[in-house]
Amino acid sequence: MNDTEYKVLMIDDDELIARSTSEYFNILGLKTAYVTSYDAAVEFLDTPEISLLLLDINLGDRSGFDLCKKVRENYDMPILFISARTSDDDVIIALNIGGDDYIKKPYTLGVLFAKVKAILGRYEKAREAALTAASSVSSENTAHTDEGRIYFRKGVYLDTSMHKLIIDDRQEEFRAMEYKLLTYLLENAGRVVTKEELLKNVWEDEYTGDGTISVHIRHIREKIELDVKNPAIIKTVWGVGYVVEQGALGDGA
Repeated sequence: MNDTEYKVLMIDDDELIARSTSEYFNILGLKTAYVTSYDAAVEFLDTPEISLLLLDINLGDRSGFDLCKKVRENYDMPILFISARTSDDDVIIALNIGGDDYIKKPYTLGVLFAKVKAILGRYEKAREAALTAASSVSSENTAHTDEGRIYFRKGVYLDTSMHKLIIDDRQEEFRAMEYKLLTYLLENAGRVVTKEELLKNVWEDEYTGDGTISVHIRHIREKIELDVKNPAIIKTVWGVGYVVEQGALGDGA
């Protein structure tokens, strides 16, 4: 790891919290930097390689929500919101705009460190899984394939060789966890996949909330469904999980 590579960047306008958290992570071998403002975060992200963000909502006169949206325009790293704001509305907004988790202050450094390590490991596995997902999507469960293409409807298909969604010849990027979730559902087309199974086999974390799954499912639907409010491909089985029905996939015609 060179001097411009960090595993974690903490962004918090409380310098004491930011510095102490960063120092604790560094002592335990997780290279971490911190900044205390929106502008400093944007500038910092221009050069080093970052694997995960710890992001406060309140950044002086700017918002962590706005920074999250900006980061999501260019980066696929996990973003963990950390905030003293505890309302459900804040949690929902954070997850809907691209946050991967929401941690409420006060937190213990040991628990936060363990959670960050688990998420980093999970995302590294997700990237590896995305690289091999094409070979694991069985032809039996995804019968409508053509040279590594899984068609959802005319002009819309998943190119498993490039790990990208193609919409009318335009490439649409999937985030690593979205791709892993979608391919897992495709591998198991024809049966209901429970939320517990998704947490165990996709997130590999039984303690991730249902809301995180729902947000990822919605993002996938926005890319592949003709009508997000009435999905034809990924259907919800209320109180249980999700199912991709065998007949829901297209044939490219």
